[in-house]
Order: sequence, then C-alpha cells, then structure tokens
Amino acid sequence: MHPSSFCMEKKAMAEVVLDGLEIRSMEEVHDLFAPLLPRWYGRNLDALFDCLTDLREPVTIRLLHQEALEKGLGRRGRALALLLRRAAAENPRVALLWK
Repeated sequence: MHPSSFCMEKKAMAEVVLDGLEIRSMEEVHDLFAPLLPRWYGRNLDALFDCLTDLREPVTIRLLHQEALEKGLGRRGRALALLLRRAAAENPRVALLWK
C-alpha cells in the first residue's frame, strides 16, 4: 500500500487558514495542517501534496495575504502556493480560496 493512501483515513476535514501576515515559518504551516491530517503526515511539502490529493472528505483552505507569505517564506512560500493550487485542481474535495 502506498504511504499516501493512509491520508484517506482521517475524517473531519474542515478549514485551514493560512494568513501570510501571521505565518513566519514552514513549521507553522505544517502545524496548521497537522491536526487535520493523519498522525504519520510527514510535515513536508511532498507529504502535504499526497495527503491533500488523497482526501475523501472536503477541506477549505483559505490563503490570505499570499504576497506576504511568499515574501516571508521565499521559495518555499511560492512552492506552497503552487502546491495548494495543484492539489485543488487535482482533488475536487479541496477548495482553495485566496485573496
């Protein structure tokens, strides 16, 4: 069984708010997602993508102040924004809203 298939077991998906004015590190990003994902979530961008694209329960991700997030986190912030768009395009259960 592929490790990412375990990401489908966690229910109760709701909403994650990523506010670029408040987030200072990728650790904080992973802290926001971790409670909604399986305990074996790898806390890296590859694992996040795998979990989001395997979700069977809906989740809304609100990306606020994207420019500030990308500025504060640099290339990782840009990679995160792209990852979220790709995950939402691949999995209709992932709704990405951004301002």
